[in-house]
Amino acid sequence: MDPLAPLISALHDESRLRVWSLVITAFGDLVQHRGGVISTARLGALMGRIGVGSGALRTALSRLGRDGWVERDRRGRTSFYRLNASGAAKFGPATQRIYAAPRLVPVDEWAMVTRLTETGPQTRLFPQAGAPADADLVLRGRIDQITEAYRQTTLEPAHRAALQALARDLQAIDAAQFDAGLDAAAARMLLVHRWRRIVLRFDDPPFELLPADTPLENPRAAVAAAYLSVSDAAERWMDAGLDGEGAMPEAAPAFAQRFRDAVA
Repeated sequence: MDPLAPLISALHDESRLRVWSLVITAFGDLVQHRGGVISTARLGALMGRIGVGSGALRTALSRLGRDGWVERDRRGRTSFYRLNASGAAKFGPATQRIYAAPRLVPVDEWAMVTRLTETGPQTRLFPQAGAPADADLVLRGRIDQITEAYRQTTLEPAHRAALQALARDLQAIDAAQFDAGLDAAAARMLLVHRWRRIVLRFDDPPFELLPADTPLENPRAAVAAAYLSVSDAAERWMDAGLDGEGAMPEAAPAFAQRFRDAVA
C-alpha cells in the first residue's frame, strides 16, 4: 500500500485544492532553509507525488509570480524559482508560529489578559511566562477551578474539525514506513500544510485548557514528534541529485531548531 495514500486522499477530498498554497508551504518547509531556490523538476517531483499535475503547478507558479511572491530564473533548459524579497519578508512571523517548540510541562501560574478592541474587551488565559506585553489588563495567579463547560469554549467548531483532520494525518504518518526520501518529504510537507492552516487561522490555546474530548491532548507536541520522525529522510531527498540535477544546498543551522528545545 502507498504509505502516502491516506494523506493524499485527505488533501484531495477536502475543498478545492489550492495548489498555490501548497507551493507556499513547500517553500517554507523544504526550500527556504536550503538556499531558497528550487528547480521546477524537483518541485514537480514533489507535487506529482501527491497528485498535483504539471499543468496545475505551472498555473500556481504563474499566479504566485503575478501576486508578487516568487520570481523565476532560467538556466539553460531548467527553470528555478525563489521567493522574491516581498514574499520572503512575509515568512518570518508565520515561520515562528508554525515551528515554535511545544510546551510539555503543565504550568501552575497563569495570566488573565484583557485587550481593548473595537468590539469590546477580549480576555484570554496564558501561561504566566507567555503573557503578551501589549495587554491592557493582566491578572496573575493560579486556577482554582475550571469546568468542562469552560474548556469547551476554548475550541470553536471549525478549530475542532481541523484538529480532527490533523489527528487522522498524524495517525497515518505514525502507521507508515517512509522508505523513500521523496515520500518522507511529501509527508512532511502535507503535515506542515495542515498545521500551517491551523496555527495561522486559530489561537493556540494552552493544552491544559482544552476540552476532555479534544482530538489531540497536546496538538503542537504531536505535530513536533511526527515532523521530527520524518525529517531525516526528507532531508536526504534534498541532499540527493535528481535527474542529472545536483543536490540542494546544505541546510542552514537554524533548521535544526524547528520544534526543538521544548520549553517548560
